[in-house]
Amino acid sequence: MEEKERYLDLPLEDVLGDRFGRYSKYIIQDRALPDARDGLKPVQRRILYAMHVDRNTSDKPFRKAAKTVGNVIGNYHPHGDSSVYEAMIRQSQDWKMRHQLVQMHGNNGSVDGDPPAAMRYTEARLSKIASEMLRDIEKNTVDFMPNFDDSQEEPVVLPASYPNLLVNGSTGISSGYATDIPPHHLGEVIKAAIHQMENPDCTIDDLMKYIKGPDFPTGGTIQGVEGLKKAYETGKGRIILRGKAEIEALRGGREQIVITEIPYEVNKANLVKKMDELRLDKKVDGIAEVRDDTDRTGLRIIIELKKEADGKGILHFLYKNTDLQVFYNFNMVAIFKKTPLQLGIKEMLDAYITHQKEVLTRQTNFDLTKAKERAHIVVGLIKAISVLDEVISTIRSSTDKRNAKDRLQEQFQFSEPQSEAIVNLQLYRLTNTDITTLQEEADELKKLIEKLEAVLASDKNLIHEIKKDLNRIKKLYDDDRKTVIEAEIEDLQINLEVIVPSEDVRVTVTKDGYVKRSSIRSYSASNGELPSMKDSDRLVHSMEINTTDTLLLFTKKGSYLFLPVHLLPENRWKDSGQHVANLVSMDQNDDIIHAIPIREFEDDRYLLFATKNGMIKRSVLKDYKAQRHSKALMAVKLKPDDELVHVSLTDGQKDIFLASKFGYGLWYGEEEVGTTGQRTAGVKAINLKENDEVMSCQIFNANDKPWIFLLTQRSSFKKMSLSSFEKTTRAKRGMVMIKELKRNPHRVAFVHVLGSFDTVHVQMEDNTEGSVEVRTIRSNDRYTNGSFLFDTNSTGEVKDSWVEKGERPEKSSLEEEPPEDGKLF
Repeated sequence: MEEKERYLDLPLEDVLGDRFGRYSKYIIQDRALPDARDGLKPVQRRILYAMHVDRNTSDKPFRKAAKTVGNVIGNYHPHGDSSVYEAMIRQSQDWKMRHQLVQMHGNNGSVDGDPPAAMRYTEARLSKIASEMLRDIEKNTVDFMPNFDDSQEEPVVLPASYPNLLVNGSTGISSGYATDIPPHHLGEVIKAAIHQMENPDCTIDDLMKYIKGPDFPTGGTIQGVEGLKKAYETGKGRIILRGKAEIEALRGGREQIVITEIPYEVNKANLVKKMDELRLDKKVDGIAEVRDDTDRTGLRIIIELKKEADGKGILHFLYKNTDLQVFYNFNMVAIFKKTPLQLGIKEMLDAYITHQKEVLTRQTNFDLTKAKERAHIVVGLIKAISVLDEVISTIRSSTDKRNAKDRLQEQFQFSEPQSEAIVNLQLYRLTNTDITTLQEEADELKKLIEKLEAVLASDKNLIHEIKKDLNRIKKLYDDDRKTVIEAEIEDLQINLEVIVPSEDVRVTVTKDGYVKRSSIRSYSASNGELPSMKDSDRLVHSMEINTTDTLLLFTKKGSYLFLPVHLLPENRWKDSGQHVANLVSMDQNDDIIHAIPIREFEDDRYLLFATKNGMIKRSVLKDYKAQRHSKALMAVKLKPDDELVHVSLTDGQKDIFLASKFGYGLWYGEEEVGTTGQRTAGVKAINLKENDEVMSCQIFNANDKPWIFLLTQRSSFKKMSLSSFEKTTRAKRGMVMIKELKRNPHRVAFVHVLGSFDTVHVQMEDNTEGSVEVRTIRSNDRYTNGSFLFDTNSTGEVKDSWVEKGERPEKSSLEEEPPEDGKLF
């Protein structure tokens, strides 16, 4: 029975929910997020306080870091020594902290990401500005709480004489919350805090007259004041941060790019490596050498350029493709009144000002109490000296100290503290000069008490004292701004022809999704041989294209892949290419259905899409120019059961022919389909019967008088004149194209709109292939089912069909052919 009472029978989800809730509350409030008042996380606060208690301050010699880490773990922070040491190291790194709170002797890491020396080798002490964080902590300025084992007390928050949260920023991740607060310029933050104290109703624009923007310890340039303003209003926003780079001329007409500042928290070694990889992989043409010339005089990365290379173009390419330019996302979350809140700059300053008022009030009260106690004792001492003989006589005739005190209180009406001070009075103090000294001290104490009471009497006086202290800190620790602010975001125009050598190449795309580019020389040497492919694969696109062009690949699931031609894998014509999934992150179960080469993304050309479920969409080509192309992007918004069946590039003047599985054909003009944005689903293309679906969408010019070639699943084929159909409007049912049979009915497999000299290739389920020359077959009407190409009982149904474009022969050979319906196109 007792054993049962020890255990509770609870549902697992309740227990997990409760425990994870407690864990989350702990890491949000007491580990990962900074306090809005002093801008410190608990581990940082404990490190500073432990060093302060040990008098490991800026005016004392350095002390082994291991000793401080041991004190922090043993007294305040029962966690791993590495986590404490790493937090201590970060507070000493001048490329992470705008004003370091810890000074360190020894290797404390580097901007290249090198690890610091072990704590047994390094020495540390509090920095001078850290003493401003802890000043007057002994004067009851902040609340204390018991440490983890209740053996001593630790501060809940530090007095923090300046707005450290904004000055040094913070970064952290907890469950459900993350924070990214950038560092700012001390002088600017102090000016803004003073302005807000004087004008509590000031606006963000008013504060931004003082705080221009973040001031990163690594310098750099910020672009985008709009993003700054949004961040300062809401706590969330985005800016562009780029390194400082200049183009210098060298002898012999060459240039070099010199980088002297890199963006905040960017690893320099990785940045240099990435730049050199771009050169080695020939992703940028024109770089001769990349080297890191950083030494004790400062950061310096040199990018030597080849002769006649475009320095500005290459610099823009580096901004766009490396961490020389990054997005900095503000996410200013801090613990305010025990709750994680996203704070704008006004709320942050308000939290600091409120905290300072409380700190100063408590400090003033502490000093006032001490002054009053001392004044009371001084008054007693003056009175005692005025009746000195009687006091000495009373003490001499007393039995012990307690008796002496009681008799002094009884005979002369001294208080307990006064009588204590009198009996402890040293004999040399009983001189004539001491009465003068005591009187002077009494006068000074009176003035001090009046001053302290005046500070407490009005909010204005309290603010005046805070301002006076802030101005003192500003005078002591202010320095020059390191980060430059630019209002506008520069549009990085990269002339590809300068960066990528302009070269005509042969690009192939296979049905299974293998792509490659080959030199024209390699293609010409093949004598028309097909490249290496699997037996089940075939070439769907082979085109001559320039390395400065772009290839768009569209997939069945409505995505598109943006592939700059110069980034395609280069192989010999005979070799097989790489699968697109190795180049761009995409759904493994998706298939490529079409490839379109693009020279320029113009706004007077369109992409037209048709889906299986009868939707159609036309979008401006310019909308599909992608900035990032590492993963598949949305080309058309599809419902879960829908698929993309067609995509083509148009000029807006073409005709559209849609064919459905049940044999309906619909013809209308492209102007029927209005233009919509990239991430849209489009409009209804054809009115489908239940279970019917679109099998084909063809784009053509009606003036060319093309043929409609229809192929059913049973390998039956026929060609029809376009004039057999009536041009109508969008979303109609269309006209019947096949004769309905009760047994084994024909269903449309493919429809091609083509010219007389084209050849249609057909592949069956057993991979048997056949072909039909369009000009050799007579045209049929819409109500027949045509001729059979194969016996589907032995070959299976039609699996694939494609068109090989033919050239119109010379007139003499035309005359040898019998005319077809009296006319040949």
